[in-house]
Formats: sequence, structure tokens, C-alpha cells
Amino acid sequence: MAVISMKQLLEAGVHFGHQTRRWNPKMAKYIFTERNGIHVIDLQQTVKYADQAYDFMREAAANDAVVLFVGTKKQAAEAVAEEAVRSGQYYINHRWLGGTLTNWGTIQKRIARLKEIKRMEEEGIFDVLPKKEVALLNKQRARLEKFLGGIEDMPRIPDVMYVVDPHKEQIAVKEAKKLGIPVVAMVDTNTDPDDIDVIIPANDDAIRAVKLITAKMADAVIEGRQGEDAVASVEAELAATETQADSIEEIVEVVEGDNA
Repeated sequence: MAVISMKQLLEAGVHFGHQTRRWNPKMAKYIFTERNGIHVIDLQQTVKYADQAYDFMREAAANDAVVLFVGTKKQAAEAVAEEAVRSGQYYINHRWLGGTLTNWGTIQKRIARLKEIKRMEEEGIFDVLPKKEVALLNKQRARLEKFLGGIEDMPRIPDVMYVVDPHKEQIAVKEAKKLGIPVVAMVDTNTDPDDIDVIIPANDDAIRAVKLITAKMADAVIEGRQGEDAVASVEAELAATETQADSIEEIVEVVEGDNA
């Protein structure tokens, strides 16, 4: 059974690609057709590749991989942070700082500074410092948290990187490739897929599409770490909050809606 259904993909708008004039010809084999100047992604392939990505992420997590979720554009920022945290992993959802991976030693020093400022506040040192100095420290902490908060506790450079829109995150992808870190990514019709190890052909501009795919990748990590029952229990909790149907007819209506 597919980890994401065709119906879920359609409802989230995963099939909408970019304008035909903005396409990357290397994505041709993942495109179903063109409508009104927009490429339509072949969702049968998305289903297949999402399954492969899920298996890859699950196996990596089962082997204690550190996973970094990356998505800095506004459509991705919230989902990337939420799903990384939910799966016990790490994220970057604001601007990617050049050298985040390839200059990890320097990044660790900035993270250490962030932790030092937090410790100073916790130990009451802020209470005895001049207000101007405290204001400067708070400003520094806010900036460090914005860019590095999601990797503050990351123990080492990641073993796997999941990316929303590798076209935008080209620097991150290049750093990962330089270090031999496999990249799993949502790849839209305007993107060169050659640098991506595990491709998920998908609309990476719609919030619902990003949330759907990213949540499934987080589920894969959770299953890899804790087993299939952990994901099933979460899904059961979500299902319990939904309206219950009393008959077969109502079940069909709830599941299929206007498509019934």
C-alpha cells in the first residue's frame, strides 16, 4: 500500500508544476501533461517515488542517522520546523548560512555562543549587567536562534538531508554533495534533479503539498526509530479527532467527498 494516496496528492495540489517556460527539460519524464501554460506532474510517479523516499528515510533512521530538514522559503518554513521536531530531528528554515556543513567547526562555535548566552540568562547574570549590554546579548541570541536554533543540539553533520525546493537551496545541496551526504528532496518542474539522490516529483510551492510530503518523511523517521506502531498510534489519534461516520454511505462520503 502506498504511503501517500493519489487522492491525498490531488487534494494537496502536488500535481501543479511551474509555468512551461520555466521548466527544466531534465524533469520531462516526471511530467504528465501541460494545461494552460502549466506543467502537470505525473502523480503515479510521485506515488512511486514517495514510497522509495519513505523507505530510504525509514532505513536511515533505523540505523540512527541524523536527519536535517531544510526549507527556507515561507511556504516550507513552518512545516519543516514542525515535522523535524516531531520526528526528533533537526532543521534549518531561515536563510542557509554558507558553510553550515562544510565549515561545521565555525558553526559549532556560533552554537556554543548561543548556548553561552542562554546559560548567562538562566544563571541570573543578566540581572547584574547594564541594560544596554543585556539588550545587545538578547539581539545576538535572537539572531543566532533564528539561523541556528534548529541545529543547536545536532550532534554532528547530518547523515541524510531532506530538502524542500533544491532549486532555492542550491548552496545546501552543494555542501551536502561535497561531503557525500545523500539528499532526499521535493523536486518541482523547474529544478535540475541530477544532484538529488532520492527524488520526489512534487509541487514545492503549495503549503499543503509541502506539509503532506514533509510529514510523511517525518513519519518514516519515526517508524525507523520507534517501529511501525509509533506511526500507527499517531495516525489513530488523528483519526479519533475526526467526525465519525455511522454508515457505509457516510464513510464513502467522508473518504471520497465529491469524488465518490
